[in-house]
Amino acid sequence: MIAPIQNRKLSHAAALCAFALFLPTTASAQEAPHRTIVVGGTGEASAVPDQAQVSAGVVTQAATAEAALEANNDAMEQVFETLENAGIEEHNIRTSNFSVSPQYESFRDNDSNPRRIVAYQVSNQLTIIVEDIDELGGTLDALVRSGANQLNGISFSISDPKPLEEEARRAAVQDAIAKAQTLADAAGVTLGPIISIQEGGGGYQPPMPVMAMHAESFDSSVPVARGESTIAIGVSITYAIQ
Repeated sequence: MIAPIQNRKLSHAAALCAFALFLPTTASAQEAPHRTIVVGGTGEASAVPDQAQVSAGVVTQAATAEAALEANNDAMEQVFETLENAGIEEHNIRTSNFSVSPQYESFRDNDSNPRRIVAYQVSNQLTIIVEDIDELGGTLDALVRSGANQLNGISFSISDPKPLEEEARRAAVQDAIAKAQTLADAAGVTLGPIISIQEGGGGYQPPMPVMAMHAESFDSSVPVARGESTIAIGVSITYAIQ
């Protein structure tokens, strides 16, 4: 009976020694700091826009709401017909705002009486996407000729931004790599493997449109300048230091 007891004691002692040997290794691993370099990079890619979005519509005014609405409907029919003749497809035309509002007489000092309604105004606004941007000037000209008396703005965009995004993303990574190498050289250390890469988001910077309209004559297409659209991407890369 003595030998088995002694064997159990020896086995228990060996296990304790093994556990004791393991503890310092684990503690040192936890205490050892991870040496890293974290850098950010940005990249941009630009291209000339290939489509435009136009906000246009008709505003009419009459003594009654019914008359103002009738006049607006007649004008809008001409606008829709013009857009169809210009080759604008139906899915690229969307009603963005419609309103009927009373118009009141001018405010007079020392007059406590409620102001009277003197007319009604109807506004019907469309958002139009012009896919063939070379036809934009002619489309604007035709809209004004057809009765559209409000052009609230033009914005330009790129129909398929993915190739630009990829170009900007690659440029951002290269920018981050160059920064990391510069930091490592300055600090006298050697870059190790990449631990992580994160895309920090991107931004689309539309061009500022320029439009000139000659009120006295619409004999030629409205001149427009579409500029360039820029897509910006940011990334963050973490390197290990060897």
